[in-house]
Amino acid sequence: MTNKIKDYLNLVKFSHTIFAMPFAFIGFTIGYKEEHLFHISLLLLVILCMVFARNAAMGFNRLVDRKFDAENPRTKEREIPSGKITPQNAKLFVVINILAFITCTFFINRLCFYLSPIAIFIVLFYSYVKRFSSLCHYVLSLGLSLAPIGAYLAIRGEFSLLPILFGMVVFFWVGGFDIIYSCQDAEFDSGFDLYSIPSLLGVKRALLVSTISHVTTAAILVYIGFIWQFNLPIYILSASIFSGLMIFQHSIISPKDLSRVNLAFGTTNGIASVIFATGVILSILI
Repeated sequence: MTNKIKDYLNLVKFSHTIFAMPFAFIGFTIGYKEEHLFHISLLLLVILCMVFARNAAMGFNRLVDRKFDAENPRTKEREIPSGKITPQNAKLFVVINILAFITCTFFINRLCFYLSPIAIFIVLFYSYVKRFSSLCHYVLSLGLSLAPIGAYLAIRGEFSLLPILFGMVVFFWVGGFDIIYSCQDAEFDSGFDLYSIPSLLGVKRALLVSTISHVTTAAILVYIGFIWQFNLPIYILSASIFSGLMIFQHSIISPKDLSRVNLAFGTTNGIASVIFATGVILSILI
């Protein structure tokens, strides 16, 4: 039983939930600061929505990509190609998580519930974009960028510019590091008619696009700091660390050496997300 649970956690790379979850806490904190209303049950519903939506997205991605994964030496040992999880069970897993996500939004508010099918469509649609567009990285990041916006909607029930700006931070940040991650499969993607920026432009130019995406991320962070009333020393420190870690992940990889992509992709971005969100939340509350 324990091994089977572990297989499903590996299927959806549950540890990578740390990328977007802290930004959901930012959106939730902004809403709390404006509404002056806190319910632990609402926070738990937001967390569950994040988990269920991501489980559905990752499970669906692994399901529809299982034939490609089986051909790719880097991914052939994933849970579905290796037979640890059957396609039928993966389908059931995806459906359960979709229904659980929509159910949670029902208990949050009407707007979140009405928008839940759109959110599910976005996070699932990414899995097909690689078949026809090199912009697939930014469809993935669009799904994750909903985290701060959705968490804010959970409290306020209306849209606001600040959580949208933090959503844009996630959009360019995730898009940039997904390009880095995809550099590992540039040759494979080209051989199987799959679209990605590395397979379209080559690894060297793809890393340049990633750099531009992360520079844009940093520019948005500066803009947010200038126009909103945060505790500036804390915000500047957390934004600087976040930007520094983006620089670090570019410094440890090159077109000729992608051996440390996993360090740049997983460890660095996970640390960056947690530190930044902690700083932003403190700067908002203080």
